[in-house]
Order: sequence, then C-alpha cells, then structure tokens
Amino acid sequence: MRILLSLPLILIAWFALQAQDHPGFSERVEEREEMVRTGIENYPHQAVKDPFVLQAMRRVPRHLFVPAEYQELAYVNSPLSIGYNQTISQPFIVAHMSELLELDPEHRVLEIGTGSGYQAAVLGELCNHVYTIEIVEPLGQQAQILLKELGYGQVRVRIGDGYQGWPEAAPFDRIIVTCAPEQIPAALLEQLAPDGRMVIPVGKQMGTQYMVEVTKDRKGRISQKKHYPVRFVPMTGRPE
Repeated sequence: MRILLSLPLILIAWFALQAQDHPGFSERVEEREEMVRTGIENYPHQAVKDPFVLQAMRRVPRHLFVPAEYQELAYVNSPLSIGYNQTISQPFIVAHMSELLELDPEHRVLEIGTGSGYQAAVLGELCNHVYTIEIVEPLGQQAQILLKELGYGQVRVRIGDGYQGWPEAAPFDRIIVTCAPEQIPAALLEQLAPDGRMVIPVGKQMGTQYMVEVTKDRKGRISQKKHYPVRFVPMTGRPE
C-alpha cells in the first residue's frame, strides 16, 4: 500500500525532479505515451494496470538505453540487442514484471541482469533502494554511468555473478531477474526476505521458459506461480 506524502514518496519525487534536469526526459515524450497506450496498458489478455508502473514507463527515456543503430526502434514494443549477446527487454515485459513485484517505495529491490540499465531506471522510479548486478563488465559500467547522469542515485550497480546475489545487502523485499536460469538460484531464495516476492524467467535456453512469480511467507515457506511462456537470454555465471 502506498501512502501519499510519506517520506519515501517525497524522496522519489526529489529523485524524479533531479532526473528531469537531463534533456533526455523531454525528448520523444509522445512516443513513450504511444508505447504505453498501445503496448502496455492495452496489451492483449495481460494489460498492465498499476498507475505507478505506467507512469514510470512514460517517464523513463528508453531511447537513452538503446544503441545508436536501433534508435528508430527505441519505442517499438520489442526487445532489442544491446551488444555482448544481451538484449533490452520488450517494454511490456519490463512493465509487467514491475507490476508483478507489487512494489512499495520503501522496498529494497535486487535486480539480476542490469543490461543497459533500463529496468533499473524503471525500478528507481518506483522505490528508493535498488541494487542491480551485471556480469558483463562493459554493460555494467555503461549502465552505471548513464543511471548516474539521469539522476538515479538510489540505484547501486555491481559487476558480478548474479547467481550469488548481493549477500551483504540482503535481505531484499523484492527480487527481479531479467535473464533465465534453468532453476531458481538457491542464493536468491535465501536472500529474499519473509513476505518477499521474486519475479524470474525460468527454463532452458533452447527450451520453454516461463515467467515465474515466487513468494516467501513469514515462516520462510516458498510458493511459486507460473505465468506465460517467455524467451530471455540465459543466466550466465556459476550455479551453486
């Protein structure tokens, strides 16, 4: 539940005002509106309804997270290559995963798979404490620089193996994984707080993957809910 005028929301508003100083936020605004209207809030059979998520998707300038050669496609509802055999996710997937997290401003969120930093920026619009890990060093470094330039000081970036999570910052109220392991990493389940929620694609690279919603109750019991089939890049690193 979000409480209006709470300190976390005031902080988020402050970060947003800082970010708006960057000229990228005033560019291609109508394209973002169209992307949200046609590809997210009216997506067939699985529309995103959370108004905070929709506003975050309207605000974050996706074109700044897309390579120069794909600028014309920046607001198409499609994944795009960002180099190093990695992709920036389809906008609908970014929005729906964010909605499934059921974020509150005070949540501590861990993201595995920073990529270009787009999902982390969306998370930064929704909560005050975002930790994101990228195993491909050049991508992680680029994302860290861009997120700082855009004013997302609440997002911390680490270069490392996502299978291991971020133990010294745990536990996390929410975890989002933007690459697909064949099984849910045990470290991430351990670092998920009681009453926590994780959204993660699971499955083999050449097989069927599914979006999975994981919850942990107050006694530490794990439940899973399988959603729709997806196709993500494989999670690299070292499984336990």
